Amino acid sequence: MRWREGTKGDLVSRFAHLRVRPSHRGSWRAEPWPEEWLLIEWPEGEDAPIKYWLSTLPAGTPIATLVDTAKLRWRIERDFQDLKQEIGLDHYEGRGWRGFHHHAALSIAAYGFLVSERSPIPPSGALRQALIARAPMPNQSYRPRGHAAPA
Repeated sequence: MRWREGTKGDLVSRFAHLRVRPSHRGSWRAEPWPEEWLLIEWPEGEDAPIKYWLSTLPAGTPIATLVDTAKLRWRIERDFQDLKQEIGLDHYEGRGWRGFHHHAALSIAAYGFLVSERSPIPPSGALRQALIARAPMPNQSYRPRGHAAPA
């Protein structure tokens, strides 16, 4: 299966998936653990599988979705690295939870804005005009908060 395009071409591998029940401390439980997906990656030319994942996605989930979800970690790690290096998520030096929460929330909001700015250019021509025409307009008496009173 192909899961994404890399710098040197498509990233592909062989995968197998089956439903299993985890057995971790199963003897301590009154009922067995619920079934989960076991996803196995075994690239062509390898002597044995190289990676395993357990997933609690629903039973009818296609293998392509399982692979995409398992391989999503790379994108998450890249986003986290960008948050630390570009936005300054790791620059917080306070000691309290509240301060860290505010710092993280603002960092993530800034990152979300930058990601949205990198998105493709919006549609142009007639489609753009149709989107603008459908945009809601404020009524005549609307004044933004903090705006000076009318003369």
